Amino acid sequence: MRILFICSQNKWRSLTAERLFDDHPHYEARSAGTEPGARVRVAAGHIGWAEIIFVMERRHADRIQEKFAEELRDKTVVVLRIPDKYPFGDSTLIALLRQKLTAHLLLLS
Repeated sequence: MRILFICSQNKWRSLTAERLFDDHPHYEARSAGTEPGARVRVAAGHIGWAEIIFVMERRHADRIQEKFAEELRDKTVVVLRIPDKYPFGDSTLIALLRQKLTAHLLLLS
């Protein structure tokens, strides 16, 4: 399954989430950001590629809906409600991601 994680800058939250799935046998993950200065800025190709999209905040869902309404028509978008206060790889962020993702994905290995 192809999963996409989106936050603002694609430097902390979404990138940490993507790294949780490195070498996972069942999931292929990518990440992107909504802001102009993002490490990787979300594009229509990301949306089209993904089978499920996880955004960190409601505002990220709103932004991609405004820009990619057509591409999102048959996509599932899940708002994780994870605030922008954790640095990349933070153990609390990883635990929070694991907790919230288990409701939508098989348990992480």
